[in-house]
Amino acid sequence: MPSLNLTPLASLRLSTHLIPSHANIPNTAPHANPLFIYHSVYPPSTSALTLESHLPSNGLAPQWRYTMYSTTHYHSTTHEVLCVYQGRAKLLFGGEQNPGKVEAEVKAGDAVVVPAGVGHRLLEDYGDGGAFMMVGSYPEGCNWDMCYGKAGEGDKVKAVERVPWLKKDPLYGDDGPVLWSKEKLEESKGKTQL
Repeated sequence: MPSLNLTPLASLRLSTHLIPSHANIPNTAPHANPLFIYHSVYPPSTSALTLESHLPSNGLAPQWRYTMYSTTHYHSTTHEVLCVYQGRAKLLFGGEQNPGKVEAEVKAGDAVVVPAGVGHRLLEDYGDGGAFMMVGSYPEGCNWDMCYGKAGEGDKVKAVERVPWLKKDPLYGDDGPVLWSKEKLEESKGKTQL
């Protein structure tokens, strides 16, 4: 199995976003861990199998290959790591009516770390290079749930606060953006969007 060829950290283009809670979707407010988008972090020709072989070395369990649901949802029990291996799409984070929402275009070679509580959905699959597809992974031992920001999910919102943050960066391991302090993320602002 070929090893994953990662962009050197010094050259990584990274976007981070803190998204306010809105309409029963907690987003990043309960824990202040931002949404991370790693742009062109690996070659766009990287196979799903190569990604699935690499992620467990950083404490993640790959669980599926699929697109993203077109309905806003979030997970109250775990963070989610999405590695795009085919196509290009526009994704929405934070909820449709949220003034602080984030719309992002991602493509093969990008990865997204979606913290517990962050609403997300597919807005548009551009169909470039085949249907938009990702490997979905979660920290080992975590089971994901589906929450939709509906009335009666208050206990789910509270659960988001208790989800421990990642122990390793999903792609880089012991040193990588999800482990960096806010100050270090600020230092890399030339490549980073906070």
